[in-house]
Amino acid sequence: MTTRRIDSANMLLRSLSSGDQALLAPHLERGSFAMGDTLIAAGKPIERVYFPEAGIAAVLDTLGGDGQYAIGLVGAEGFVGWPLLLGEKRSCHQIVLRAEPATALSIGAGHLRDAVGQSDTLRDALLRFVQVFFVQMSRTVVSSLAHPVERRLARWILLYHDRVRDDDIRMTHDEFRLMLGVRRSSITDALHRLEEQLAIRAVRGRVIVRDRDRLLAMASDTYGPAEHTYDRLVRPAG
Repeated sequence: MTTRRIDSANMLLRSLSSGDQALLAPHLERGSFAMGDTLIAAGKPIERVYFPEAGIAAVLDTLGGDGQYAIGLVGAEGFVGWPLLLGEKRSCHQIVLRAEPATALSIGAGHLRDAVGQSDTLRDALLRFVQVFFVQMSRTVVSSLAHPVERRLARWILLYHDRVRDDDIRMTHDEFRLMLGVRRSSITDALHRLEEQLAIRAVRGRVIVRDRDRLLAMASDTYGPAEHTYDRLVRPAG
């Protein structure tokens, strides 16, 4: 097999062996996306799998007429479209780009199936990231059940901060509603508490991270398990 390295900011792609990269490289296409663009639609066939290079792919679930809620985020550390690896052709989640315009490399569903069919190591590498996301999603559920709004908000800001290119993050009340599922007044109160601790500064449509260590302290055990799992299972090269 002729090896071909993938030139990309996506850390999961960079972590792959040269042989596994060569299976994907001829079929990858780079696209540009605006905030609010849908990468994968809920209930529709998954036609392409996306490896973000910047920005945030928010994984959203829908609850009847109450709107959508975020269950997790994926950035340049991973990919979206993993139900294909689990024997599912459709996504039960909406995948929408948030926070900033971005680029992503994508590959057609058939080409991905062919590639993982040729390489157990490629399949295993991609499934390890799926496990990382499941850890993140489970902490979202537990945090929503057990923790106060300000602690949950600190966690979500950290998740955004991990995946964008600046301390100045576009985070609107729509983002907060997706993440927290609480009333606007509760969001405002939580933002004020984070500001009182000098962890952030909130301005219209944006959150500026002032002290990440304070955010980490406020988030406590709501943040960390998925990130440690990623370091253990994926360990991107370079």
